[in-house]
Amino acid sequence: MTQNQQAIYDARQLGKGKMLTLGLQHMFAMFGATVLVPVITGLSMSATLLFAGLGTLIFHFLTKMKVPAFLGSSFAFLGGYAAVVAMGEAQGLNATESLPYACIGVFSAGIIYFILAGLFAAFGAKKVMRYFPPIVTGPIIIAIGLTLSGSAINNCNSNWWIALLAMAIIIFCNIWGKGMIRIIPILLGVLGSYIVAACFGLCDFSAVKDAAWIGVPFHWENTAFHVFANPNWGLIVSAIIAIVPISLATMMEHIGDMCAISSTTGINYLEDPGLHRTLMGDGLATMLASLFGAPANTTYGENTGVLNLTKVYDPRVIRIAAVFAIILSFCPKFSALIACMPAATIGGVSLILYGMISAVGVRNIVENQVDFTKSRNVIIAALILVLAIGISYSIGSIDLGFTKMSGLAVAALVGVIMNAILPGKDYEFGENALGDKAVDFEINPSLRK
Repeated sequence: MTQNQQAIYDARQLGKGKMLTLGLQHMFAMFGATVLVPVITGLSMSATLLFAGLGTLIFHFLTKMKVPAFLGSSFAFLGGYAAVVAMGEAQGLNATESLPYACIGVFSAGIIYFILAGLFAAFGAKKVMRYFPPIVTGPIIIAIGLTLSGSAINNCNSNWWIALLAMAIIIFCNIWGKGMIRIIPILLGVLGSYIVAACFGLCDFSAVKDAAWIGVPFHWENTAFHVFANPNWGLIVSAIIAIVPISLATMMEHIGDMCAISSTTGINYLEDPGLHRTLMGDGLATMLASLFGAPANTTYGENTGVLNLTKVYDPRVIRIAAVFAIILSFCPKFSALIACMPAATIGGVSLILYGMISAVGVRNIVENQVDFTKSRNVIIAALILVLAIGISYSIGSIDLGFTKMSGLAVAALVGVIMNAILPGKDYEFGENALGDKAVDFEINPSLRK
């Protein structure tokens, strides 16, 4: 039995109470980023929680209950939402009236997932993955963590003492903690720093007092169905044209996330249950969420970071987190309580988790023994990293006229194209099991005894 198989076996012996606590930790890990998308776009926070949970359960069903992945709000579509809202305002609609049109565009983007999934099913992972070798996926994973780091720093900057407290609790519990303390460092970091911030009067709980205990997570007028009561067909077509191309970038992000999860757990999910199943799960979750006015879904790097910290890879823990998210989506008071969480707490936790994502990307490159004496590999990695980070922190996105593309999207597409046209490809999926999975990544292994 391998170390990673033993980790899964041990997780099943933890007992119901500990499993519930682990699931709660995963829910908190995804919260910071997931709720930020509705805050930015104006979509419903309660609907976001509901369909993050439902989407995760759908994903697990389609992937044979094997992949420990949580699905949360995708940042990749932010530019698409903004573009459609601008189009709607130009035609006399306000943001609330325009967002359901954007959701139709996101629904259409989800269909593209099924097309790529069909290619995987028809030709197999080996032929398709030749276009996504470690020299492409590794830097993309690194870039995901680094581009997210800016939001973590901005959140920390609101109160560095609270952020440092959250980080200190996580590090102390993970390195020196015993038993369950060592397994739930993220949850303890969130609760500890939140409580201290509340004691010092850094949280405004007036919104919590006014919120109801039970409420419906979404309203009919905010769904994509409401559009067809009096449709603006021109805006529908424009929304589809603006948003569908974004799916090409998010599918690449999905592949990178699957590589990261495989790297973390040491189990090759690209072959079993297969990328065709994970893509279908991601696509179907996105389609369902968009119909009811929630953001597009994507596999979450934050939860990959939690897997890395806890070494508990049992998918049942993720499903418990999904159920928590569904239950809490019906409680507006809880949504208000989470909204009151200090930004510094989210920043402190994110600072560690985003760094873990980048570290997994480094491991992916190392274990695959990518040869950087070859100029082609240096060029591909350089372009991916510089484009992803440079665009994100300078201009935010590139305007192509019909759509806007984030730095990560541009970097991913350039990386795939450059790998395809430059001579000297030496990677073949399936030949190096260790490299395909980039196994046994640990934080300071000498201390983990």
